Amino acid sequence: MSAIDSTSRPQDEPSRSRLRAETPPAHHWRRWVDDAAPEDAAEPGAGEPVEMTSQPPTPTEPPARSAPPPAPAAATPAGPREPVDPESPYRVLIVEDDRGQALFAQSVLHGAGMQADVQMQSDGLLDAMRRFRPDLVLMDLHMPGRDGMSLTMLLRQQPEYLHLPIVFLTGDPDPERQFEVLESGADDFLNKPIRPRHLIAAVSNRIQRARQRSQAQQAPRPSLNTDTGLPTRTFVLQQLGESLQRQGRGGLFFVEVNSALSLRERYGYAVFEHLMSQAGRQLAAAASPHPVARLNDNSFLMLADSVDEATLAALALQLRDGLAGHDFETRPSEVLKLRGSIGYTALSLGFADAGSALEAIERAVLQARLKSDSLAEYIPAQVDDDAPRISLEDGQFELAYQPIVAVAGNDQAQYQVLLRMRQPDGSLLPASQVIPAAELAGGIAQIDHWVLEHALFVLAERQAMGPSLRLFVSQSPRSLARESHAPWLLDALRARGIEGTSLVIDLRLSDALIHTVTLRQFCQQLMPAGVQFCLSQFEPGVEADALLTQLPLGFVRVSSKYASAHADPVLRDQLRGIIDNAHRQGLQVIGQQIEDPQAAAAMWMGGVDFIQGNLVQAVGSELGFDFHNAVL
Repeated sequence: MSAIDSTSRPQDEPSRSRLRAETPPAHHWRRWVDDAAPEDAAEPGAGEPVEMTSQPPTPTEPPARSAPPPAPAAATPAGPREPVDPESPYRVLIVEDDRGQALFAQSVLHGAGMQADVQMQSDGLLDAMRRFRPDLVLMDLHMPGRDGMSLTMLLRQQPEYLHLPIVFLTGDPDPERQFEVLESGADDFLNKPIRPRHLIAAVSNRIQRARQRSQAQQAPRPSLNTDTGLPTRTFVLQQLGESLQRQGRGGLFFVEVNSALSLRERYGYAVFEHLMSQAGRQLAAAASPHPVARLNDNSFLMLADSVDEATLAALALQLRDGLAGHDFETRPSEVLKLRGSIGYTALSLGFADAGSALEAIERAVLQARLKSDSLAEYIPAQVDDDAPRISLEDGQFELAYQPIVAVAGNDQAQYQVLLRMRQPDGSLLPASQVIPAAELAGGIAQIDHWVLEHALFVLAERQAMGPSLRLFVSQSPRSLARESHAPWLLDALRARGIEGTSLVIDLRLSDALIHTVTLRQFCQQLMPAGVQFCLSQFEPGVEADALLTQLPLGFVRVSSKYASAHADPVLRDQLRGIIDNAHRQGLQVIGQQIEDPQAAAAMWMGGVDFIQGNLVQAVGSELGFDFHNAVL
């Protein structure tokens, strides 16, 4: 192990009269201790610089500066840390098997007023974490037993340590090893030898930012929207989550104001916003005393967790009539009636979280649009006892690929990524069977993560070889709604050096109609990295056409039914309308399941940009299609 750099010690007497940059000012740590001496009391050696030498102090020697009292040895239960006092000393756990190096780093951090504890055995790391509760882990790379990278991955698997700063301090000069370290989940990589002030600055800056983020997350969010006067969406969803945790009764209501797109086009954005503000206040009056929050442009959420579930239908009717019976002002001497579709559900159905309950009522409101009374209750899907059972545990997941070829010719290699599961008997199940089983078993998020992780591996591997590659990867809205999903994907792209434009996230139309708000938020987080989005299984409609402007899309993949447009004049006209509308929005159109030349010709004549299907190449496990010589 290389020693920490000590070449910065003063060389002459005049320089010793000044404090070095590595030395904290006198009384620097006094504000953190309860038994501090008076401010005018001289601290022993306060006027002398602290020299960092390559010889660590013995355990019986006091450090050069007074150190804060050690952490108690008693173990504390696992779990998230208590809110940290921003004025409390920084706590650093040093994971280092070389005793001299560990004590030396400890003395440097003690001298800067930090609390530093040493863990020399890799198998005791989790116990040390629970006991000491550090703000940051200073990790060595090479250790007997489990090395620093495996320990980092172990910590990242614990939810309470997912965002804990981990900084490596090692003498390994290999740049590839540094890349591996960062890929394992570390936040920074410091090389030995390191100047003490550099170590102090790197550690303190990381901890300061982590504490600021923690305080921002813990800060109470306003419960009222200052623009609308209604409770915020976050507040109502939080109340919903708490109600589900205590297994409360009552109901959840989704109110959608009809004809929002035509209202905006007719009156303009300002008048439309004024209308929606009036609608929110009217719904709040009809729902009183239950909270109503605006979800997005034309939808509202109402939570009634203290009512008899037998009264939910009557309450939904009350909301509908309260909205429809009011005169809304648009312009001087002009009033308007608004109608709404309402989906609702009982909270006693056993929803796992607020997201699953919200998904249920969004599905219910889709049904309410089609009903004459504009009301629909969520009814959980019944499992068909005769349906074949799929065991996700026994099967093995595989990825398959199908090329997406430009009609006008293009060297860009691009494929749709398709999920398969191989059963113990050797048979392959398509995604159409695997995904519903995964959603029913609650494992869709893990599968989506696996698919995306393997797609990123392929992109990184091909990018290193030279030719560019673009992959279209489907993801479920349940996965995209997870708060950690977008940051994880951004970090993975950055760590592996993958161009964001090489990844296209596929969003199914049926999901996008229900989860517009969630998908829009996810897309906006990924757009700065260049990640693109495709709306799949597209069919025209008022709501579907609106999505082309509401989501930051780059591609539209039309429904498979348009593969037979050459034999159906109605479908052919619809296809041309879809393509023209998409091109006006600057989007490229993909035709899928093209099996014969007539279907390909119809797509070409309609103006489609790309085609995929068995006519081009069947689904396979290889990425060897010759895009350069592909001719329609």
